[in-house]
Amino acid sequence: MDLGGATWRTAARSGNTDCVEVADNLPEVVLVRDSKDRDGGTLHVTPSSWRSFIALAKQAGPAA
Repeated sequence: MDLGGATWRTAARSGNTDCVEVADNLPEVVLVRDSKDRDGGTLHVTPSSWRSFIALAKQAGPAA
């Protein structure tokens, strides 16, 4: 799978901490990485798993 076309963006809820980047523009995979350690590894998840994660995170609400 070619990941060269990944377009990274900082997660909206990261605020000023810039801790998570997401590339969700590829058809078969969503990529997630730590913005402070971009070479430290990347999570690869299916788009349906990512949508489920986001839905559950929204239900949980903001972190305390």
